[in-house]
Amino acid sequence: MSAQDRRRQLVGIGLSKIVEKPIQDLSMDDIAAEAGISRGLLFHYFPTKTDFYLDCIAAAGRRILRNTAPDETLDGAQQVEMVVRLMIEQIDRRRDFYLALVHGHGVADPRVSEVMESVRDGSTDRVSAAIEVPGRQRDVVRAWWAYTEDRALTWSAVPTGERPVSLAELVEECVAALHALLGLRP
Repeated sequence: MSAQDRRRQLVGIGLSKIVEKPIQDLSMDDIAAEAGISRGLLFHYFPTKTDFYLDCIAAAGRRILRNTAPDETLDGAQQVEMVVRLMIEQIDRRRDFYLALVHGHGVADPRVSEVMESVRDGSTDRVSAAIEVPGRQRDVVRAWWAYTEDRALTWSAVPTGERPVSLAELVEECVAALHALLGLRP
């Protein structure tokens, strides 16, 4: 296995484990054993446990952005609707994992929050570009993402048959909130 393939394998194993337990409880021996390598070899690829954890978090951030990318052949409004729907679906499918990423645990390292900030920035840039938001209103779009994320987390916490609104209605409400915020004038 190439070094790149081995690192990818180890990060994949790490991603599956981070949701199960806090990083300080993550056994590097278990990661190595699952990969079929020694603990020493794992530390050849990742000098410290924190380096390993940060690579896992960065991979998760890239995955979120990849999974929520809109079809760029759609018009701007349709792209926004698609990004919102994909993000809500992503959070709904992997709620515990998403919460672990957003709130982190176990590593007091600013690089962890930088990964989630990059996801929010990427999502903000997509929406801003799709509907041609003026630069001075970019912060409004970014704040709206926090609202949308909170709505998705709250909605996904309710069992499927008991949710007060459907996915389509939630998407519609979030998109309407964006347009309302962008339309406000001081």
